Amino acid sequence: MNKLTDVYTLRNGVKIPCVGFGTWRIPDGETAVNAVKAAVQAGYRHIDTAAVYHNEKSVGKGIKECGVPREQLFVTSKVWNTERGYDKTIAAFEKTLNDLQLDYLDLYLIHWPAAAHQFENWEAINVDTWKAMTELYQAGKIRAIGVSNFLPHHLKALMETEVPPMVDQIEYHPGFCRKETVDFCKAHDILVEAWSPLGAGKMLQNEQLIEMAGRYHKSTAQVVLRWVIQNGVLPLTRSVTPAHIVENADLFDFELSDEDMKFINEMPYFAGSGNDPDRVDF
Repeated sequence: MNKLTDVYTLRNGVKIPCVGFGTWRIPDGETAVNAVKAAVQAGYRHIDTAAVYHNEKSVGKGIKECGVPREQLFVTSKVWNTERGYDKTIAAFEKTLNDLQLDYLDLYLIHWPAAAHQFENWEAINVDTWKAMTELYQAGKIRAIGVSNFLPHHLKALMETEVPPMVDQIEYHPGFCRKETVDFCKAHDILVEAWSPLGAGKMLQNEQLIEMAGRYHKSTAQVVLRWVIQNGVLPLTRSVTPAHIVENADLFDFELSDEDMKFINEMPYFAGSGNDPDRVDF
């Protein structure tokens, strides 16, 4: 990957830009509209949102006003936990499409797996949700389908369906490489996306990463995002500050050494959300 618009090709041939602009925790209203427009202006062509972010209307407005044709953008959203199951997923998708003011989505994800700590029939819930998404995909309303926060044991039942997941978006950052999940996904041709690659900013406070960034004459954020890319994972960046939006896209004029990649890959856990898909209560 040597530029922001380079792509990964999903198993169905759909191309997805190698860096995404995430909109989690970006407030609804002009803040979200302007952030999306600033991201597109900075060169991003991949926008990631979700129903539970409560900003889809503003993200859609930003997309409409950004000045780049819809077909040149890759837009992702997600079905929230309360809307799992066949009928609810269909309805949630239609609401998302309406809120975004779009005719189709490029990627739709199950936001979190139904899991055994909450549901006896957790696998059936996930499969029913997946059935709805598969039908929407086959109807041409979604170009690709996938999951978020699924671990290998959550993925297993979906791998046996007519259309297996194409993407798994997981928490992924230094100190939290999720090797088992990443290895499983790569073995089954599932692209891994990294949410919170900067650990909600906590990565930027790590002295070892700060020192490394100084040696490359880059920001700590740029070094971490570059590490994600060199591991073959797609980072989702997030900011409402235009200068940081631009900085987070400037990742392609340097390369981390094998030694530095190994160092980051082997860092112990030091920060993260703490949200375990098999323990969350939402």
